Amino acid sequence: MFSPRTTPWPLVALFTAGYLAPYLLPTVVGRLDVGLPLSATQAGAVGSALLLSSASAGFALASRVERIGARTLARAGLALAVVGYGGAALAGSVPAVVAGAVLGGFGSGTATTVAATRIAAQPDPHRASSLGLLSVSALAGVVYLTVPHLGGGHGQPLAAIALTALAVWPLTGRLPRATADVPARSGTGGARRPPHLRSGLVLVAAMPCWSLVQNALWGVSGRIGLTQAHLGEATVGAVFAVALGAGLLGVLGAGALGPRLGRAVPIGGGTVLIAGCVAVSASATGLASFAAGEIAWNALYPVVLSYLIGLAASLDPRGRWAVLVGSASSLGTAAGPLTGSLLSARAGFPVMGLVLGAGLLVVAVPLTAVALHTAGRPLLPGTVRRRGGTPAAVVAASTGTPHGSVPQIGAPEQQVVDIPVPAPARPARDAYDTAGPRRAGVGAGPGA
Repeated sequence: MFSPRTTPWPLVALFTAGYLAPYLLPTVVGRLDVGLPLSATQAGAVGSALLLSSASAGFALASRVERIGARTLARAGLALAVVGYGGAALAGSVPAVVAGAVLGGFGSGTATTVAATRIAAQPDPHRASSLGLLSVSALAGVVYLTVPHLGGGHGQPLAAIALTALAVWPLTGRLPRATADVPARSGTGGARRPPHLRSGLVLVAAMPCWSLVQNALWGVSGRIGLTQAHLGEATVGAVFAVALGAGLLGVLGAGALGPRLGRAVPIGGGTVLIAGCVAVSASATGLASFAAGEIAWNALYPVVLSYLIGLAASLDPRGRWAVLVGSASSLGTAAGPLTGSLLSARAGFPVMGLVLGAGLLVVAVPLTAVALHTAGRPLLPGTVRRRGGTPAAVVAASTGTPHGSVPQIGAPEQQVVDIPVPAPARPARDAYDTAGPRRAGVGAGPGA
């Protein structure tokens, strides 16, 4: 249990352990085809299998976290991650590496599912998700700076993921065991069907495309730097570390900005800017263009992702949409490395960037529409929008509501809850007699 004023550090740590594998995907995929007898496309397929396993965990466990218990599931996921990634790091044969990566991916997906469910139950899910992205970006940056100095082979990045899962294990003791420990933020906690069904389904359908584009480029970014921009592995690693550092600044900015711009502007406008960064990075032929594209893209990507996670969490306090959207995103993430490998092999990196950028422009439309439809806009000072009615500030001004009783600018829109009111009792018959009703003061004389 976490109070509204405390930071849910166990959830932040669990979020970090679950998201680290996708963040390290370029170095994992890049080292698979160097240390093992795999082609670049086959290495991308292994990365896709890892992420597909992670997505399957989310879909399988989205509605079972409360029943099984967050602590039990989190520990099971972390154990699978330690065994899977650790075994893959130590293995020298392709089948063993693939099996370990798939097993570890399921563990990562389980940890992410628990974290997403619990973050959605927090009073401020956007803040919690921003802290998680901040943590995983910082850790991934450290890994990118360290791994090139530890020698070649596929084991180092996989071992880093396994060790992170092992380090997070002790922090799961503060997670709840049973459903009774799960806090509810609204009266929808017991609903059988998730609320905002249409918006949730649109978000679930759009997120795979959004994530596919991101990870199609991210999965081949290492090869772009090595083969097209003609950079060394240490230089590419340094660019990735700086890019992830820019991502840290982006997440900090998103956390400080909060809901002041709503969600539509960061999600829609940010996605359009990311499309341009994808095209620049994919066409890079030197250090300057490669670094500019990667740094700008990584600065924007976690910002938009944090708002998307917050949007999904706001649709259902029980976290069902957050988990389903996260799993749908993992499907796109899973297909990303293979898609990027195939597109770059057949059309080249620049054409791949143009195709991926165009796809982002298309998917920005439904994402922005969902953000607008679910009231992700900022509020004017002292107003609370009433669905289908007059802003509450107008009502407050005419009814003498004390100053400060309504949220100020930047506050999220308040949820309207229907409260059943019992039917009024029948009026008393004191003013009635056998001759019929009489109004007070009418027909009542001295002798009446």
